[in-house]
Amino acid sequence: MMSALSFFALSPAIAQSAWHVERTIEVGGVGGMDYLTVDSQTHRLYVPRTTHTMVIDSASGKTLADIPGQTKAHGVALVPRLNRGFITDGGGKGSIVVFDLKTNRVLGTITAQPDADGIIYDPGSDRILVSAGDSNSLITFKPDIDPKAGKIEEPISLGGAPEFLAADGAGRVYVNLEDKDDVAVVDLKTRKVIAHWPVAPGGAPVGLAIDTGHHTLVIGCRKPQKVVVMSTESGKVVADLPIGAGVDAVKIDSDEYFSSAGDGTLAVVGTSSPGTYNIAQTVKTPVGAKTMGIDDSTHKIYLPTADFEAAKAGGNGRPVAKPGTFKIVVVSQK
Repeated sequence: MMSALSFFALSPAIAQSAWHVERTIEVGGVGGMDYLTVDSQTHRLYVPRTTHTMVIDSASGKTLADIPGQTKAHGVALVPRLNRGFITDGGGKGSIVVFDLKTNRVLGTITAQPDADGIIYDPGSDRILVSAGDSNSLITFKPDIDPKAGKIEEPISLGGAPEFLAADGAGRVYVNLEDKDDVAVVDLKTRKVIAHWPVAPGGAPVGLAIDTGHHTLVIGCRKPQKVVVMSTESGKVVADLPIGAGVDAVKIDSDEYFSSAGDGTLAVVGTSSPGTYNIAQTVKTPVGAKTMGIDDSTHKIYLPTADFEAAKAGGNGRPVAKPGTFKIVVVSQK
């Protein structure tokens, strides 16, 4: 019988062939891309496309609905028990579009804060939580809010520009402050920031996920390019590992952490040995596949991207997506 030590020693080698690009869903259409959200119960993908949000069946690849009415769509949060979905729209003064999960009909729009961006639902506090980058604030409101006349709660000042966020379900929210190189720890009961935890040796934190079972945060950093593992009990960085350029999202599935980067790499972080982390595998994905969602029931990863033209001289340095080439890459285990 293989000992636990032997298994831990061999697991990185085994993982080298564990994850691969299974297929590509050709979607097309107009608009950019940002955070992709997966409903693991219905296997639907919610994909913001700047001015609209597409609802796609992950098995067939068929577009089931297209929710209009946004100017700069970023992310989607789902509350199935209320049959509601919420889309962040960072354009203008910032807003949240509320829609029906069964009909995909827009129920109303709530005024938020400028640059409403990352969004999650926290069952522990029964709140929708939104990071508003240009506003340096955390937005909160109950999901049963009146979608036409409802008001958000008083925004919580974070002391920096937030990117993504995670909640522990017990009253704390962790928010990446990209311009401060730290994580703001928010107490939802007092509605105040109670700590700032540096992500060094990482910097410019963007992607964030929480592993409540192991009491850790997983943080994707752009400058330098690292995935950082941090204790939620002390704020101590317990691991930092090199990753590709242009990270935007990190996710957790079972005992593995994932970091997707725009350079076309998906880093798989192994956690088989308690307190020991390593890059178990790097999956080659298309360039631009920097955000992702994971179906917890099928353990498949969905990464939106497109075909890109070379960046033009004198431009902002960003490649431009070719019209009609939007697609979703599916990564799974062999």
